[in-house]
Amino acid sequence: MQLALIVGYGDIGQRVARLGLDAGWRIRALVRSKRSLPGIEPVVGDLDQAASLSDLAGRAVCKVLFHFAPPPPSGECDTRTAHLLSALDSAPPRRIVYISTSGVYGDCDGAWVDEARPVHPGNARSRRRVDAEQQLHDFARRHAVALVVLRVPGIYGAGRYPLERLQRGDPVVCPQDAPWSNRIHQNDLAAIAVRAAQDEAPPGIYNASDDEPSSMTDYFYRVADAAGIARPPCVSLEDAKRTFSPGLLEYLNESRRLDNRRMKEGLGVDLIYPSLAEGLAVKMSAVVNEP
Repeated sequence: MQLALIVGYGDIGQRVARLGLDAGWRIRALVRSKRSLPGIEPVVGDLDQAASLSDLAGRAVCKVLFHFAPPPPSGECDTRTAHLLSALDSAPPRRIVYISTSGVYGDCDGAWVDEARPVHPGNARSRRRVDAEQQLHDFARRHAVALVVLRVPGIYGAGRYPLERLQRGDPVVCPQDAPWSNRIHQNDLAAIAVRAAQDEAPPGIYNASDDEPSSMTDYFYRVADAAGIARPPCVSLEDAKRTFSPGLLEYLNESRRLDNRRMKEGLGVDLIYPSLAEGLAVKMSAVVNEP
């Protein structure tokens, strides 16, 4: 029976847990406070408090670590990953699956981007992810651990649609000015992570995205159409730079199209939702059932 530890037990973590339980895995999940998780063994700890993670090292060595926890919200380094790896240093897993971000590539001026492209993060949020990736690579080399890094773009699906924004009528960048962006459906990402956990899955870095890059504006328009909501008004990119929030501008300042061939060929992934057309055909109110 495979023993897996999930760190970052949010939406994707819960979906991975459900797939793992269906496959007969034994699963632990790191949580900040003790609570009942049917079928899952909770391990209490806080990645921001290194001392609270001492219980991790005292457990039996897990075969797979799913590291889905985001870095802290500020700074240039991922202290959460540092605390986690320090706690596991005396009892390392055999394999790590880490969800990173495609933001590590920075702005690519709309070019197609594969995993050979050097990282060039354009903001602190992405630099923290680069730091986490480097920590994990160092840990994996030191302990001979198989490491899979999934560089993930925007995740969409139940509970993630921008319905409130659309209902408010917040403007978007006009289609002709909108930069390229990429997406992955939450169910596909969970399945990719589980596939990456298999012994035969080659370690390495993979762009975990669907087959059809578009733009954030196209995404908003198509979600609005699927939900029966009026399409939002649009403004020029120059107007957006003057009026949009700094967080949203971080995404608008970058343009790239992710090449996912290594993921499909190397991991043998067959996407359930290769494009928004398939993804948005799923009922938007569908929710994940916590295992």
